[in-house]
Amino acid sequence: MKEITLLVADDHPLFRQGVVEVLSLEKGFQVVGQASDGDEAINLIRSLKPAVAVLDVNMPGLNGQQVTYRVTSEHLPTRVVLLTGYDDVEQAIHAVLAGAAAYCAKEIQPDVLARTVRAVAEGKYAVGGNIFTRRELDAWIDDQMEGSRKSYSEPGSPFHPLSDREMEVLSCVVRGMSNKEIAGLLGISHQTVKNHVTSILRKFSVEDRTQAVVYALKHGWVKLQDDGIKSQE
Repeated sequence: MKEITLLVADDHPLFRQGVVEVLSLEKGFQVVGQASDGDEAINLIRSLKPAVAVLDVNMPGLNGQQVTYRVTSEHLPTRVVLLTGYDDVEQAIHAVLAGAAAYCAKEIQPDVLARTVRAVAEGKYAVGGNIFTRRELDAWIDDQMEGSRKSYSEPGSPFHPLSDREMEVLSCVVRGMSNKEIAGLLGISHQTVKNHVTSILRKFSVEDRTQAVVYALKHGWVKLQDDGIKSQE
């Protein structure tokens, strides 16, 4: 059996060491690196190219989802397991959109984490306590999105369409890009990006970027297969 190389990243040393110890006890697992923040994590992933990276969602610098997006956009071979203290379906969908192979609560049992890592290393996905193939994951996402659209149908609420540029910015936000990265991609200033993000939050009546993505998901503007935003009609 081929050895599964691992990187563990979390800004809390005690929790990180606990995850390292749990995974190190598994036959066929080798922890080759540890990181205390997102910037260190992506640099180690680039240099070590572990089979699986187990990342905390909330870290200083780059967060777990931003690290995940960079791994995906740079076509690095590492598959990502995100650990979170705030496990819910909407955040799980957001994580998958960023390119994560698994999204798990930090309360996960050690044996379940080990099984999840092994499944991810084999090319599968783990979300909501389930192990999926890619096709099964897409079907699960579709079911969740359909339920969200029904639950959040708001026929009486005003509709505030985004401009084409705001849609481009939102598409970048969905992919976990920072304002600086968006500015570089779209050829606009950092301040202009901030202005567009502020406008999007105001139009959606939400407080932060993650809520804006969830809002777009609930209204069916994001398609997982396209990794982007559907045009508004």
